[in-house]
Amino acid sequence: MKAELLTIGDEILIGQIVNTNAVFLAKALNKIGIEIVQITSISDDKKAIIDALESSKKRAQILIITGGLGPTKDDITKHTLCDYFGDSLVLNQEILKHIEAIFAKYVTTPINDQNRQQALLPSKAKIFKNEHGTASGMWFDQGKQLVISLPGVPFEMKALMTYSVLPALQNHFERPFIFHKTALTYGLGESAIAERIEEWENNLPAHIKLAYLPNLGKVRLRLSGKGLDEKQLENEINAEFATLSPLIEDIFVGYENETSLEERIQAHFIQNKMTLATAESCTGGEIAALLTKIPGASKYFKGSAVTYQTQSKIDLLGVSEALIREHSVVSQEVAEAMALQAIKKFDTTIAIATTGNAGPSKGDSDAEIGTVWIAIASPTGVYSEKFLFGKHRERVVQKAVNMSLELIFRQLF
Repeated sequence: MKAELLTIGDEILIGQIVNTNAVFLAKALNKIGIEIVQITSISDDKKAIIDALESSKKRAQILIITGGLGPTKDDITKHTLCDYFGDSLVLNQEILKHIEAIFAKYVTTPINDQNRQQALLPSKAKIFKNEHGTASGMWFDQGKQLVISLPGVPFEMKALMTYSVLPALQNHFERPFIFHKTALTYGLGESAIAERIEEWENNLPAHIKLAYLPNLGKVRLRLSGKGLDEKQLENEINAEFATLSPLIEDIFVGYENETSLEERIQAHFIQNKMTLATAESCTGGEIAALLTKIPGASKYFKGSAVTYQTQSKIDLLGVSEALIREHSVVSQEVAEAMALQAIKKFDTTIAIATTGNAGPSKGDSDAEIGTVWIAIASPTGVYSEKFLFGKHRERVVQKAVNMSLELIFRQLF
């Protein structure tokens, strides 16, 4: 079973927003055995929409459209679909009452005719009520192809997809099962991993595929399979990972969607009644932000000092001005001093510190752009390591964040 995703909106084409809807839809459909063959983004233009509808027939049995269902004149998806399918808009009384109830309860501005026109819906379509907004979902069954139109607002689309569209698709089609499982690794590059596991990869069954997904210091290894028996497929992939495990045990940190590196770090700290703080310069608080995204982080994470300027390292952390003058702000000595001072300031078990030149200019240090020192202080002492992460600013910062997590993980395990 093949599906295509069509996103409508000039805001995506000009880079104003990221197409997160496509990511969600692709994952959701894949989980129920529907393969995505193409993802397309087009403008709010009638001809562009019709051309996309025509083109999709050659590739997919299902077309899911998001966007263009708002109450303003630039939202033309609903009208274009009616023209394309030879349909007309009729007033849906149930949806009208729903829209009026939303305005009465949640919206301070009075409802107007444009809002009420959201209840004008195609007479031939199956309608899905949007519990979180005024734009309904629409399902057009054309025999050889289903066309499903959903609002572009992400939380509205996700709710409609989860509670209405996915169950309807599962009832409508017989589908093979697609199963993915992804192992997370840190500390070894893609080519080095490939060389290490080459024999194992060459012996994989034909219906199970391996994908390498590298990302700045970490590599995900995803096994994917397709079959008619879901449990058998899952067991086969688990068995392959069991064979792989001894080959990657030194770099393996967990499975995606089961546990992330940050979650394993958090669990270990809480279980062992340990606490953590960060002192960040070149990473600008991103280590702390990543760790505190996980619910329950307050049980072990005490806080972060984002001492971006040299003077703030002196004033807030108490790093010696003479030490900075002697060794430069991007140095082993300063990184270690930051970590040690963070332990004192936050009264914590472990602290990690970063200082570096992310670029594009060198700032207060003559260290080469891309140089980052990362230090970890613990009850057993302080450890630091120097890294050269290249000259691309965003890559330097993200690599420093990823490496910091890896160093914490090494410290614990």
